[in-house]
Amino acid sequence: MDQVVGLAPDAASVKAGQGLARNEKWADAGSSERAVWGSCQGSGKQPYQTGVDLGGPAYKCSCPSRKFPCKHALGLMLLWANGEIQHADEPDWVRTWVDQRAERSERPERKPGEVADPIAAQQRAARRADRVSAGLAELAGWLDDQVRQGLGGFDQRAYAELSRLAARMVDAQAPGVAGAVRRAAAVVGRGHGWPGELLEELALIHLIVAAHGRLDELPPSLADTVLSRIGWSTETARVLAEGEQVEDDWLMLGRVVEPDERLTVRRVWLRGATTGRIGLILTFAAAGRPLDPLPARPGEYVPGALSYYPGALPLRALLTQSDPRTPAPRPTGHTVRQALASYVESLAADPWNERWPLVLQDVRPARHGEGWALVDEAGDGLELVPGWDPLKLLAVSAGDPITVAGEWNRAGLRPMTCWHHDRAVIL
Repeated sequence: MDQVVGLAPDAASVKAGQGLARNEKWADAGSSERAVWGSCQGSGKQPYQTGVDLGGPAYKCSCPSRKFPCKHALGLMLLWANGEIQHADEPDWVRTWVDQRAERSERPERKPGEVADPIAAQQRAARRADRVSAGLAELAGWLDDQVRQGLGGFDQRAYAELSRLAARMVDAQAPGVAGAVRRAAAVVGRGHGWPGELLEELALIHLIVAAHGRLDELPPSLADTVLSRIGWSTETARVLAEGEQVEDDWLMLGRVVEPDERLTVRRVWLRGATTGRIGLILTFAAAGRPLDPLPARPGEYVPGALSYYPGALPLRALLTQSDPRTPAPRPTGHTVRQALASYVESLAADPWNERWPLVLQDVRPARHGEGWALVDEAGDGLELVPGWDPLKLLAVSAGDPITVAGEWNRAGLRPMTCWHHDRAVIL
């Protein structure tokens, strides 16, 4: 029993594991000479599938926790150490997992990308989880202080405080949160309505901090979203093996390329011709390096399968292209109100969603204050992002209504592609 407790990453995990070390918490539990396994019902629809390779020990659990071992593995081992789990034949998933671990341990040379020491990798992940938790706890305290003090005079101390917090989040290995803090800093002093925008940014940061503290209570898909927003990555191999796969003819709505001093990011937006599903292909390249070739030109179909990354709002995906790309007709679109309603739906699933593709039908470019907007037949309009040059859009439209695909965020719409009859024009 003491040996099991000694494996725990922290005291909180010991306490949580002890709470799960009861027979009524587990279904399909069993043990063999090599492993112990079982299913523990959490807050989601599906129970968490937990296994322990006794030869390591090594742990496998479908829960979203980044601690190794997690509370489910600790509870299972405590129950086993107390002699309360019966001997049984290994189920297929346990036998396959343990066999694969045994096979890897016998390899004289490891393959590229293979983890040399899975136990060490688990320990590194646990140390990172502790750093993330400590950093977010500090951030939570700072946010509570702002609620008590109010935002009056905040612009005078904003740069130093938010810069310090962003750096602290980088040290805590929570790069996603660091980026959110930087976005909040960029809002300060920008226009007359900046206090309201800042409050919105801080509220989203507070929400991610609060969600992290309740990871074990969240549905698995939402927990995956929270971890992704914090900055945990998902291995490509896991996406290809376990991600939801959707086959369709994928229309390439457009692409956005954002270069900076260190990294060039390209976002490619796809929409399924049959399913209507949205897909986002992200590509990265170091500054000065070329990006991978595009899967198609905007306005073309890419027949193939998308493997989606886990999350409450599956968007990012990997594309397996199975057939040559083909021309596509002009896509159907929405009115401005319908398009914005689809964005609101996305926020209901993922409140941290920053971007959303919109296809607007029968819109015209028109002046809007100091900038431009796309206005539909009902007179509703969407502002374009500040500084976007509308000349090419105006030339295609020539005063007539057109279909436009763009990327929407809170700053406005960034047009990517428009259609002149059935011919796609890259903007």
